[in-house]
Amino acid sequence: MKKVFFILLSVLMLFLLVSCEKSDEKDGIKVAMITSQGGLGDKSWNDSGYQGLVKAKEGMDIETKVIEPKDAAEGEKFLNDLAQAGYDLIITMEYAHGDVLKEVAPKYKDTHFAIFNQVVDVPNVVSVVFGEHEGSFLAGALAALMTTDTSISRINSDKKIGFIGGIQSPGIDKFLVGYREGAKYIDKDIQVVVGYANSFGDPNKGKEIASSQINNGVDIIYSVAGGTGIGVFEEAENKNVYAIGVDTDQDYLKPGTILTSMLKRVDLSIYEIIKQLVDGKLQNNTVMTPALAQKGVSLTEMKYTKDDIPAKYLERLEEIKQDIINNKIKVTDITAK
Repeated sequence: MKKVFFILLSVLMLFLLVSCEKSDEKDGIKVAMITSQGGLGDKSWNDSGYQGLVKAKEGMDIETKVIEPKDAAEGEKFLNDLAQAGYDLIITMEYAHGDVLKEVAPKYKDTHFAIFNQVVDVPNVVSVVFGEHEGSFLAGALAALMTTDTSISRINSDKKIGFIGGIQSPGIDKFLVGYREGAKYIDKDIQVVVGYANSFGDPNKGKEIASSQINNGVDIIYSVAGGTGIGVFEEAENKNVYAIGVDTDQDYLKPGTILTSMLKRVDLSIYEIIKQLVDGKLQNNTVMTPALAQKGVSLTEMKYTKDDIPAKYLERLEEIKQDIINNKIKVTDITAK
């Protein structure tokens, strides 16, 4: 009887051991995200990426971690630390990490990496390059249509629109060039006043630059500056001019003041990359290019400002959008090789 008992006990222990081993094998899909400068709470780029990460965690059996560097120069340290900690996918939102990733990724061949707004040609890196130039062309066209119509209460007689970038770089100037081309497509005499805050997390600097531009005759400002844009929007509201948001639908932040936002669906891209990893379908060394045709970029529905915008302008925007999609309008991408 004792012999039978010990045999059964041994079988049970073996079964439990095997079960535990299988459970451990199923666990372990670990995903980390490194924010860009400004960190979470910017109501823009980083927050949009985080939304994609949260959505993935809610629907998939994954472990997640978010790192908010104080400085972009910390990128190499965090990329190495996360890879050594066994993370299966490391997503960096920081444009400045491109060169660092070229050095780090080859050292961890079993780790997947993802980066945005540039191509890193390394076998275990997925690059996502949005068509910001196309979406910004639409933003510029709308700004030009509005700023040349003095029947609109917030519009002055000057043909001036503004652009405020976080840091001057090819990734930010990609927005600027598209914005300028869109404006001049409508009216060649449009002047685009440009400023850079040298920060993605300094609302006071954004407010200061916006004030200077408004005093110079600007009545619409496109903010491509992350959390710095909060100050831009506040000053636009104070001075009764329009602003244009970026990355996420920022229209609600200052209803009636933010004319529209140029949406950049980084949330959907991050969710899709994680889903492909979980499903075992993630292809490395690939470049994803979500643009207007793929609905990777777009303008918002302008639900707070639609009454300010003449219907004929919205119709014109839709025509321009289709012409870009159908390659009838070529928008310059300064980051294209």
